[in-house]
Amino acid sequence: MAKGLLEGDDGRVRCAWHGNLDDYRRYHDEEWGQPVTSDQRLFEKICLEGFQSGLSWLTILRKRESFRAAFAGFDFDKVALFGDDDIARCLADTGIVRHRGKIVSTINNAVRAQALREEFGTLARYFWGFEPTPEERPARVDWETIAANPTTPTSVRLSKDLKKRGWTFVGPTTVYAFMQAMGLVNDHVEGCFCREEVEDKRKRLARP
Repeated sequence: MAKGLLEGDDGRVRCAWHGNLDDYRRYHDEEWGQPVTSDQRLFEKICLEGFQSGLSWLTILRKRESFRAAFAGFDFDKVALFGDDDIARCLADTGIVRHRGKIVSTINNAVRAQALREEFGTLARYFWGFEPTPEERPARVDWETIAANPTTPTSVRLSKDLKKRGWTFVGPTTVYAFMQAMGLVNDHVEGCFCREEVEDKRKRLARP
C-alpha cells in the first residue's frame, strides 16, 4: 500500500488521513473535495477553517452542528448583523471554539462576503475564479506532494486578495485547506477510490 493510503474494513482504499474513524471517513467519502458552488457552504467552510487554526479539523467537524446553530446556519446576511450580545452568546457556548478573535472574525467576514456578492454576483463566482489551471497542478497527486505543499501559489494569491478586501483568519494554509475541501482542487491521492469520482464531477461542473 502506497504511503498516504489506507484500506478500510469495507475493502475500499482511501486517503489515510481519516484514520478509519467513522465520522471522519464519512466526511472524506461524502464531502471532502466534492466541488461546491453554494455560497452558504463556501462561507461556512472558510469560517470553520479559520476556527480550525491551531486545532485539528476533526475537532471542528465534531462541533460543526453547534457552530451552525451559533452562527445562524452560516447565512452571512444574518451573521453580518451580529452584535455584542451575539459575541457574548458565542463566547458562552461550550459547543463551539470560544475564541473571541475568531468569533469576531466570522462576523467581519460575513460583512466582507456581502461586499463580494455585490461585486461578483455570488461568492462562488469569486472563489472559483481562483481555481488553478492544469499547468499549476502537480502531474501526480501523491502523499509526498501534498505533505510538501501546505500552500500553493494560488492559495497565496487568494489569501492576499481576501486580506486586501478586509477578510481575517484567511492565511494561505487556511485558504488551501478550504480549496481542497470545496473541490477547487482534487487532492484525493492517486489510488483513493474517491479521486476519479471527484475528478469526474469537477469535469462536469458548470463553473459559476
